[in-house]
Amino acid sequence: MLTKKEVQKIASLARINLTEKELERHAETISAVLDYMKILNEAPTDGVLPTCQVTGLANVARADEIKKSDFSTELVKQMNGAQNNKLKVSKVFE
Repeated sequence: MLTKKEVQKIASLARINLTEKELERHAETISAVLDYMKILNEAPTDGVLPTCQVTGLANVARADEIKKSDFSTELVKQMNGAQNNKLKVSKVFE
C-alpha cells in the first residue's frame, strides 16, 4: 500500500492540497488501482498483437462548412434594456 508520504508527493505534483483524512483515503484508492494493474499485467497476452484502435476508422469528422448566421437580432430581443437594436449596459470605466 502507498504511504501517506507517497500520496502527498503525488498530490504535490498535481498541485492538490489534501487533508490528512483525504491522504489516507487516496492511499487506499490508489493502492487498489495499482494492485489491479498488477493483476492485468499478469494476464496471458502471448500471441496477441498490440492494439491501439479496433474500428479501423481514422480522422472521422464532418467536413467544415461555412454557414452564414446572424443571431444578433434574436439576442438583442432577449436582453433587458434593448432599444433600437442596441443594449444599455452598466458603466465599465470611471
